[in-house]
Amino acid sequence: MSDRSGEVVSSFLLGAVLGAVAGVLLAPSSGKVTREKLGDWLDETAEGAKEKLEKMEEEIKKRKEQLLKD
Repeated sequence: MSDRSGEVVSSFLLGAVLGAVAGVLLAPSSGKVTREKLGDWLDETAEGAKEKLEKMEEEIKKRKEQLLKD
C-alpha cells in the first residue's frame, strides 16, 4: 500500500466510526440501551480492526521477504 492509499483507508474508517457512533447516540433509545449497543459495537469494531492489522502485518512481512530475495 502506498502512503496515499493508507490515508484514504484511514479516512474512510474514521468516517465510518464517527457515523456509526453518531447513529447510535442519536437513536431513540434509553441511555442504558444506547451504552450497551455502543459497547458491543466498539468491541466488535476493535476485534475487526485487530484482525485487519494482523493481516496487514503479515502482508508487509511477505512483501519485505520478496524484496529481500530479489
